[in-house]
This record gives sequence, C-alpha cells and structure tokens, in this order.
Amino acid sequence: MKIGVDLIEIERVRRALARHGESFKERCFTEAERAYCDSKPNPPQHYAGRFAAKEAVGKALGCGVHFTWKEIEVRGRPKPGVYLSGRTARFAEKIGAARIELSMTHARELAAAVAVVVE
Repeated sequence: MKIGVDLIEIERVRRALARHGESFKERCFTEAERAYCDSKPNPPQHYAGRFAAKEAVGKALGCGVHFTWKEIEVRGRPKPGVYLSGRTARFAEKIGAARIELSMTHARELAAAVAVVVE
C-alpha cells in the first residue's frame, strides 16, 4: 500500500483560473471534470479539490509530477474515484497498482486529498 496526500489553498487556484482561464482548465482537467466544476456555485473550490487529488494520486503512485494532468481523472459522486489513462495508467500497471482509493475535502480556504494505492 502506498499513500499520497496534498493540500492546496483555494485562493491559489482561484488566481490561476483568473489569470490563465481556459488554458489552465484545459491543461489540467478533463472535459468531464471541467463540466462538473463549472456547474457548481463555487468552481474554484472544486477545481482545487481535483487538483489536490491529482497531486495526491501522483505521489501515491510514486511518479510525482511525471504524469500528464489529464491522465488522472476524478470521477463519481458521492465517493470520488480515479480513472487513469496514458503513461500514468501504464506506470500504475507496471508497479502493480490494483486500485486507488481517494478521499477529498475542502473548507473555506483549503482543499485536500488523500490517495491510497492498493497493490
């Protein structure tokens, strides 16, 4: 079992969205993730949660930032799940990752995620 955790300030994501807009969204999030986040009353909060989740998954897999953002997709409600594609999926298979458990949370100023890779 391997664990990854990430914590991010929602304001940091809010600034990235204001500064880079669609290019930030398209670089880091899948179409389905963008549709979900943009449908919420406070999109930066949800983008921050998914950003933290992607970082946590990368850390738990041990590939850090050597993945493409959109190769880790957060899916599902109420319990979020992880869908991997591309190089990240191949890496996960190579290291014997059977499944990835994900927990996400956010408060007024922070979003956090914990990912557990079960081998």
